[in-house]
Amino acid sequence: MQFLHTMVRVSDIDESLKFYCDGLGLKETRRHENEKARYTLVFLGAPGDDGGEIELTYNWGERGYSGGRNFGHLAYRVENIYDLCRHLMDMGVVINRPPRDGHMAFVRSPDGISIELLQKDGPLPQQEPWASMANTGEW
Repeated sequence: MQFLHTMVRVSDIDESLKFYCDGLGLKETRRHENEKARYTLVFLGAPGDDGGEIELTYNWGERGYSGGRNFGHLAYRVENIYDLCRHLMDMGVVINRPPRDGHMAFVRSPDGISIELLQKDGPLPQQEPWASMANTGEW
């Protein structure tokens, strides 16, 4: 058995690509557009990871996907959780569960999908402002 991908429905492909690519650092690996069925599939992978991908499914004109929490979450191991959380905050992304422990954080995509960030090779030493930052919203 081999894990292939996780499909996430998105309501704005450009906003989603900005979050997943510019924010999280994923790279587009391939794209498929179907004019007759009016959808676009964009596959994203983490650089240096030949494992599973995320398939962003954009059904043209669809708006209003809600929740996302029923999906669960996507998890990524990251080089430096503090640097990535700072980068995401600078982009206007809310850090729902800050990396107070230097190990784990949660954010949400533009469509409400929960993303877990885990520090590679164990926790970093605690740092401010993260150590005293409260949770925001659901994660």
